[in-house]
Amino acid sequence: MTRNHPMPSRRSVLGGAFVAALATATGAEAVSAAPAAAWPTEFPLPDGFLPEGITIGRRPYAYMGSRANGAIHRTDLRTGTGGIIHEGAAGSAAIGLKLDRDGLLYVAGGGGGTARTIDARTGSLVATHQLSAPTGHFINDVAFLGDRAWFTDSRDAVLHGVPRGRGGGVRRLPLTGDWVQTPDANNANGIVTTPDGRGLILVKSTPGELHHVNLTTGHATRIALSGADTVVNGDGLVRIGRTLYVVQNRLNLISVFDLDAGARTARLRRTITDPRFDVPTTAARYGDRLYLVNARFTTPQTPETTFNGVAVPL
Repeated sequence: MTRNHPMPSRRSVLGGAFVAALATATGAEAVSAAPAAAWPTEFPLPDGFLPEGITIGRRPYAYMGSRANGAIHRTDLRTGTGGIIHEGAAGSAAIGLKLDRDGLLYVAGGGGGTARTIDARTGSLVATHQLSAPTGHFINDVAFLGDRAWFTDSRDAVLHGVPRGRGGGVRRLPLTGDWVQTPDANNANGIVTTPDGRGLILVKSTPGELHHVNLTTGHATRIALSGADTVVNGDGLVRIGRTLYVVQNRLNLISVFDLDAGARTARLRRTITDPRFDVPTTAARYGDRLYLVNARFTTPQTPETTFNGVAVPL
C-alpha cells in the first residue's frame, strides 16, 4: 500500500538550494566543492539517536537517519552543528537514505518494510511506500538509477524500485544468478550504481561479497575480489568514478577498491582506519572527505548512549 501526501512541484520553491547534479554518463555521484581545512571532522548527534545512514547533496549539509524512531538529523558540515528536521514516530526507523536532486530524501525503513520520502527543506513526510510485510524483511539502503530509487532488503533476495516522481508503481526485482541468500543473516546491504550507470553494485554483508546486478533481469554476477578474500560486514558503499569505498562496520575500516570498466573485478588498493571509528555503518562524500556515522553496535543502545559522526580524507 502507498500513502501519498500532496507533492507539489518544488523546483520553483527550492531553486538551486538543494539541486544536485544529474547523473553523469559514468553514473558517478555529484562532486561537491572541497570543504575548508578548518571545517570540523567530528560532529555530535543527540544522545540515544542510534544513527545508521548518512547522505549529503550539493550543499554542505549531512542528513542522518535514526534507528530509534525514524527521525532525521541535519548537520551543517561547516560548523558541526545541527538539529532534528523530522521527528519520526514510535515504531519507525530510518536506515539508509539518499538526497535526490529535487530536495527529497528517500529513506529505508528497516524492519517496518517501508520506503519513505521526506522533504529535506521542511522535514515533512511526502509519501510512504509499503514495500514488504513488516516481519521477515529489513529495508536497508537506497541508490538512484534512472527514474527509480532502488532499495535493498537484507532479509529477502529482492530489490524494490520506487518511482522518483508522481506516477508509477513500485517495481519488485528478484535477485538471481550468483546471488545465494544466507539464512538468518544480513544479506544485501549497501548499494551504488556501476561506473557505466547501467547497473547496480550490492554488498552482501554475509559472507562478504560484492555483486553486479543487471536491472533488466535481476541477474547478479559476483564481482571477483583481488587483494582481499571478502568484504565481510560490508555496509555502506560510496563510488567515485571507478573507485569503490566499502564500509566494513564491525571491522572499523573502509576498504578502497579499484573497479574495472565493467565492474566485474575489484582490486583492493588500500584500507582506511581511524581511532575515532566506533562501528561506522555508512558514508557520504563531500569534497575531499568521507563523512561517516558511528552506530556503536558493540555499545549498549540506550537513550543515554552518545553518538557522533566523523570525517576522514579520501
